[in-house]
Amino acid sequence: MSDNGAEGPVHILWINAGLSCDGDSVALTTATQPSIEEIALGALPGLPKVAVHWPLIDFEAGPTGSTDDFLENFFKAERGELEPFVLVVEGSIPNEKIKPEGYWSGFGNDPTTGQPITTSEWLDRLAPKALAILAVGTCATYGGIHAMAGNPTGAMGVPDYLGWSWKSKAGIPIVCVPGCPTHPDNLSETILYLLYQAAGSAPMIPLDDALRPRWLFGATVHEGCDRGGYYEQGQFATEYGSPECLVKLGCWGPVVKCNVPKRGWVNGVGGCPNVGGICIGCTMPGFPDMFMPFMDAPPGSLVSSGASKAYGSVMTRLRKITERKLDHEPAWRHDGTELTTGYAKAW
Repeated sequence: MSDNGAEGPVHILWINAGLSCDGDSVALTTATQPSIEEIALGALPGLPKVAVHWPLIDFEAGPTGSTDDFLENFFKAERGELEPFVLVVEGSIPNEKIKPEGYWSGFGNDPTTGQPITTSEWLDRLAPKALAILAVGTCATYGGIHAMAGNPTGAMGVPDYLGWSWKSKAGIPIVCVPGCPTHPDNLSETILYLLYQAAGSAPMIPLDDALRPRWLFGATVHEGCDRGGYYEQGQFATEYGSPECLVKLGCWGPVVKCNVPKRGWVNGVGGCPNVGGICIGCTMPGFPDMFMPFMDAPPGSLVSSGASKAYGSVMTRLRKITERKLDHEPAWRHDGTELTTGYAKAW
């Protein structure tokens, strides 16, 4: 797939001008598997040369048209002078057509008019030329908080704006790494995969129906949660600070696709249920509307937890019987005048 060869780097153009809090950029600075430094410095085997144009860390901050102009790389990409590049979008895309004047969000000014270039216009300009588009965070992937019912901006995710069946000129669908914020290592690992794909060292990135990487979002929170055993035994927390399953406190873990409990947050440590927090479904396309109010028990939890409690109480009693039988030494190990062992003569 690579059309890069040895001629130049793969560029990462990062737009954080959607409706967002920049939390995904901040999260990426804590990634360790791999770290953003390892990606940017080419410290990993087989990785193509990379040039990262990321507002959070880029030292170029001069005015438009200056020698220190951060946006010049974006204009070069629009003109076809910066290839190949991966376009990263952070923040939801507002609908600029639903108001009589002004704009919702923009990213720099157009040198020819002096007017702001809206975020959606940048997508229109750069999407046809991108090797791949990576939507990071739930705002960019599915609209997130800004796309809640009743919002004034008409906010949407990148797939809603470009179309869910959209593909880049390299045939790559929009790649979504949701989360509020996104998990640092999930994001850096996905960036790494796309760079290897750009170098021709990886097959087409496997995505699920919500355009999430399958290997990262193929299992539920519940399946990787340390508290899952309590659910199976019908033991549920009734207040925060308890080690039992959090479903009755409002946790959506049994149905939410997310690997945070399994992976931890930074260097394998932390993650919502791991530190006592409920899962509110932030990696799901329906977030937040379909998961509110957050602190209420999810629909169906009374039935499922009731069934779990009935099944779990029986299983717990049966296990106690087995546990009592196993919680002492074998019969041949005992106090007495005669020494005995488990040895049995074979011939």
